[in-house]
Amino acid sequence: MADSDSLALEFEALRPHLRGVAYRVLGSSSDADDAVQEAWLRLSRTDVSDVASLRAWLTTVTSRVALNMLESRGSRREDVRAEAPETAAGGVLGGGAGPLGPEDEALLGDEVGAALQMVLDELEPRERLAFVLHDLFAVPFDDIAPVVDTTSTAARQLASRARRRLRSTSPQAVAASLAARAEQQRAVVDAFFAAARKAQFATLLQILDPDVVMRADAVAARMGADGSVTGADAVARWINGRAAGAVPATVGGEPGAAWAVHGKVRVAFGFTIGGDGRITAINLIGDPDGLTGLEIELAR
Repeated sequence: MADSDSLALEFEALRPHLRGVAYRVLGSSSDADDAVQEAWLRLSRTDVSDVASLRAWLTTVTSRVALNMLESRGSRREDVRAEAPETAAGGVLGGGAGPLGPEDEALLGDEVGAALQMVLDELEPRERLAFVLHDLFAVPFDDIAPVVDTTSTAARQLASRARRRLRSTSPQAVAASLAARAEQQRAVVDAFFAAARKAQFATLLQILDPDVVMRADAVAARMGADGSVTGADAVARWINGRAAGAVPATVGGEPGAAWAVHGKVRVAFGFTIGGDGRITAINLIGDPDGLTGLEIELAR
């Protein structure tokens, strides 16, 4: 089979995921199809032999195309209305929420999909994209940052603002879905730190994605955090002995943790949790400006 044929097959296998991303960003089936088609055209003109993950590359390309389309609407935004919800890859909450129980599944029907799409349309384009990619499709902020042309911390702030607006303006069903997602994430984060404090490496390896990446910004790195650690085993070993001082916190509206001195946060832990309920990325944030913008709340 020719390489182009093989690439076409890979693209078709990823099409439902890419269309799901584009649809949630754009709120229009026809626009989503256009964005995915443009992603295919760019793929067909690009040498991707050195691309480590075609899924990640295509998600980035599709997201950029969708963002450009969303921003180009400008004053025409009021003329674009969300269509009836569709079953995107991973459902309404895309795969960033982890395993869902029967009650959660009941919240992910047409009512939630329509309401969610309607309130998403009220967000600014970059806020909407950051929220959709991270909260609905579990894309780490380090991967979102170049799409919205900013830093990882700033991308987290965009999603945080979007999440705050959604929670304050969303219909009851959407708010309940967001609350259920936060509860699931809190359980994962708490289990991670409980296992770390007890040096339960086998448990940590179950909680962490095999390819998990932990990154620290420049300030956090100066405080003793490694700049980048990759792999479940390496991350599990790094956190051992360092978890005792971490306390539960809400970081940018999401379950996380923090190191604090006399109630003042010095380093915050931000998490990305995949559709299988495992941690795929951990960000350590120590930059004072970034910490202030994230509206961190320590658990009491």
